[in-house]
Amino acid sequence: MGTNKASVVLHCNDSNLPHLAETLKTICTQTTPPDEVLVLCESDPQPLRAQENTFNPHNVSLSFLEVANEATLGRQLNTAFKKVNSPFILYLDNRSDAIFLKQGAHDLFLLAAQRNPDFSLIYSDYELQQDSSVKEIHLLKHHRGRVRDNQDYGKVFFISRQALQEAGYADENLKTNTLYDLRLKLSEKHELVHIANRYAGSLYRAIAEEKSHNVFDYLLAGKESQLEAEAVLSGHLKRIGAYLEPGAHYGPRPAEPSSAELKASVIIPVNNRPDFIGTAIESVQAQTVKEVEAIIVVNGGYDDPTIGEVKRYMPGGDKYDGNKPSVQLLVYEINNLGLCLNMGARAARGAYYVQLDSDDRLKPDAVEKILQVYESDPNIGMVIGSYEVWEKQPSGEITRMEDLPVVTHDEWTDENGRNNLLRINGAGAPRSIPIVLIRQIGFSVNEEPFARNYGEDYNMVLFISERHRIGRVWEAIYEVIRHEGGTDHSIDQATIDRNDEAKDYMRLEAIQRRIKLNAES
Repeated sequence: MGTNKASVVLHCNDSNLPHLAETLKTICTQTTPPDEVLVLCESDPQPLRAQENTFNPHNVSLSFLEVANEATLGRQLNTAFKKVNSPFILYLDNRSDAIFLKQGAHDLFLLAAQRNPDFSLIYSDYELQQDSSVKEIHLLKHHRGRVRDNQDYGKVFFISRQALQEAGYADENLKTNTLYDLRLKLSEKHELVHIANRYAGSLYRAIAEEKSHNVFDYLLAGKESQLEAEAVLSGHLKRIGAYLEPGAHYGPRPAEPSSAELKASVIIPVNNRPDFIGTAIESVQAQTVKEVEAIIVVNGGYDDPTIGEVKRYMPGGDKYDGNKPSVQLLVYEINNLGLCLNMGARAARGAYYVQLDSDDRLKPDAVEKILQVYESDPNIGMVIGSYEVWEKQPSGEITRMEDLPVVTHDEWTDENGRNNLLRINGAGAPRSIPIVLIRQIGFSVNEEPFARNYGEDYNMVLFISERHRIGRVWEAIYEVIRHEGGTDHSIDQATIDRNDEAKDYMRLEAIQRRIKLNAES
């Protein structure tokens, strides 16, 4: 194993003090004990000192470092980081969660360090205990595209002191994104290594309160924290050459095709949603701009019951009205959203595509407001609106979710939106794109690793924003309707991970494109 061992750094505060002696015992009684343990104390450590004989039988060097409650995390961490005597730092982020190392965790981290000499940080899968249940958390392998601030890298980090020094230690000015910033900096010149667990192979257990996944969590995140995270990411992109300066590389959008007969084509992919499709179609036909059409792309084959509902709005149907915008019907047997959108764009008679999911609704002035944005600037290659979140009740009634504000994605700015987009999972809805651009670029069709009818629209925003300005409609022009059959209603961890894998790969490709784009200019 050699003589190199780690210095362990962890926290002592009022919330974790009841568990801290047990945590320290799992550290000090490792098969290979650490060189030293440094405890950052916001609380009086005297109760721990009195118990030291019980948790530190090997007399590992133990230091209690007093830190101010109001000190930033970066300042607290640097108090310990700059005192360590070892080439490695094993940091336990136990500020809010109790953490217990498994026997052999220190040895395994040391082995991984020996096998990966260019590492800066090693992280691992872990066990999560919530109430009386324990589950294994399997983390994703790091790559350059994993730049989201909410990406889970666990609670225990094995850090190269040399790489930490090269990164300039922790930023003492950050309030909430210290570890996000440090992780990005450590990834820029060295490798982030992940130790995976098949089963019973976690390196530690964390005890935390249970929190359910909510796709709208980001709406409730603090504005100050979001702006700080944006600045952290921008700094990272600048250092690796992937930052797009305001206005850089913009050019005019392609001219409208001479064959365009209408202002807009609303393309609606659908699979087995006969109960919703009529409402979606009627929201298209209720547009204040009448030069529109609805293109319904059914991907459930000719037995899909949605087809019968769509035909009611076509010539011969009981809901057909020749004075209202027309409805086209395309039918495929392959449930592939990229196929639906690309083929819908081929059939479109409009100059612009407008998004509408089959279970959602456009507000009557949606197309009108989108067209006004296009008319304001010839460099605009996409328009993205804002939306309200509604919910379908068991009674069938659709009501507004008043606890959620209008989703404007106001984190998007003209100056930095396309950079910040790499950090977040969405840009807003509805999206509108010139039909010509769709025909030129094409929506992805699940070719990317892990893509399963997810992220094809996000990928298009990344592409277009690199060459064209993104216009915005800040008023609500769209209604997202949540219901039991919706894709965002109940998501298990396997689906969350698969979706993150898909979009992170798209981010990886975007970062590589942007580095090349900047180098060529």
